[in-house]
Amino acid sequence: MRINQLITNDAVLAELGARVAVWRLERGLTQEQLAARAGIGRATLQRLEAGGSVQLTSVVKLLRAFGMLDALDVALPEGVGSMIAELERVEHQRPRQRAPRQHRARATGGGSWQWGDGSWKWADGDADATPGSL
Repeated sequence: MRINQLITNDAVLAELGARVAVWRLERGLTQEQLAARAGIGRATLQRLEAGGSVQLTSVVKLLRAFGMLDALDVALPEGVGSMIAELERVEHQRPRQRAPRQHRARATGGGSWQWGDGSWKWADGDADATPGSL
């Protein structure tokens, strides 16, 4: 059964319990073994597999025991604000690079120009830039 917005909370719990049982059996573990590995009581695991409600810490411990704790990042990704903060942190670690001096002067309009025969050119003699191209 697919878990989606249309099924009830009880149906979600029943499906999650069934999936935990399948994962446990595929790994050849008894309820006692999995409960011990996860650090939860066997009764808690039985209740979960039967579709009952358990504490969130028990689910986290089971995910850790299955090696699937990172699946929580897929289910509940970080908010946009924390992603932006991380990008800003990384950006501040990396020194910014400047354009080479020749290009920087032209990009900022810092080059000198001269009037002459009607053609416009940079003081360094580069005539391929025209007043209209800036």
